[in-house]
Amino acid sequence: MTEDTTPHLFRPFAQRGVTFRNRVCVSPMCQYQAIDGRMTDWHYDHHVRFAMGGAAVGMVEATGVTPEGRITHGCTGLWEDGQIAPMARVAAAYKRYDCVPAIQIGHAGRKASSARPWDGAHPLGPDEEPWQTIAPSAIPTREGWHTPKAMDEGDFARIKNAFRDAAKRALAAGFEVVELHGAHGYLLHSFLSPLSNRRNDAYGGDLEGRMKFPLEVAATVREVWPENLPLWYRVSAQDGVEGGLEIGDTIELVKRLKALGIDLVDCSSGGIAGSPSLATVHPGPGFQVPFADAIRKGADIATMAVGFITEAEQAEAILAEGKADMIAIAREHLADPVWAYRAALKLDAPEAHGLLPHLYHWYLERRSRLKRA
Repeated sequence: MTEDTTPHLFRPFAQRGVTFRNRVCVSPMCQYQAIDGRMTDWHYDHHVRFAMGGAAVGMVEATGVTPEGRITHGCTGLWEDGQIAPMARVAAAYKRYDCVPAIQIGHAGRKASSARPWDGAHPLGPDEEPWQTIAPSAIPTREGWHTPKAMDEGDFARIKNAFRDAAKRALAAGFEVVELHGAHGYLLHSFLSPLSNRRNDAYGGDLEGRMKFPLEVAATVREVWPENLPLWYRVSAQDGVEGGLEIGDTIELVKRLKALGIDLVDCSSGGIAGSPSLATVHPGPGFQVPFADAIRKGADIATMAVGFITEAEQAEAILAEGKADMIAIAREHLADPVWAYRAALKLDAPEAHGLLPHLYHWYLERRSRLKRA
């Protein structure tokens, strides 16, 4: 099969010194099962099934660069060297099956110090070991939530250093892509949104000021992340609430990120709470694809589409129409860890046959485990 007839979803994609075998990425999915930020066997089992399923990239969940940067007590972290080895085990599993290991690092900001989803996702109470949250301004994420500390000069330096050190540890663990989490109301996004950033110094005010800290973090990480490895950034393209961040603002941010060495933008939306919704975005199949399309064209950068992309034909159309360069799949991978293999069969891609040995190994490992149980 020639390049012209190979489905777009299964054409290789190269960035810097890394070539992705296809355009399918296992999207980061928080598991809330870490112990003191360290991965457990749960995480290994969670990821190894995706590693064998044929995706080109497997991304580890949002990982805190500091203890207070976690969303919950159960979130993963890379703030100390003891957290590297469990991460390395997962990265090695992805490499073993020709899947590029990636990790998303971030800081939850004012949305940190939260209970796990199955415990109610509420702000931690006095008897639940809460911690002081930080943000650009002392504005809670919504009524009843912790009031964050407005960041000062020392906080800016500390957090930038924490991102830098977490990236170094990610490299030591064997990851080949780092994604900076700048979406969903977490710290970097909260600086960009005028709803959460009410500062009147150099880090607030107009868009130029609100972009300052996220851009400094990106520059700090790019300085230590190897030149031959891609660096990605996840955005909330728009807040979707009155007075919030708009797509035009995000395009300006991405232009600046590209100039700093960001290689791809992972395009999500929303996450800023506390204001009336404009009801302009209705979650449905591919509802965030227009953001990936607008940023790709407006900033001339590679983008990844995410959100209610479930079918092979749907993913193929997004790529064929030039609306994105990569496709991130989360919940469908949970339901079907070999989503990429099934997509290859549906699209009659030659890669389907190459995936069969991986699936056979997965079957043997699963059967062995069942026998031992």
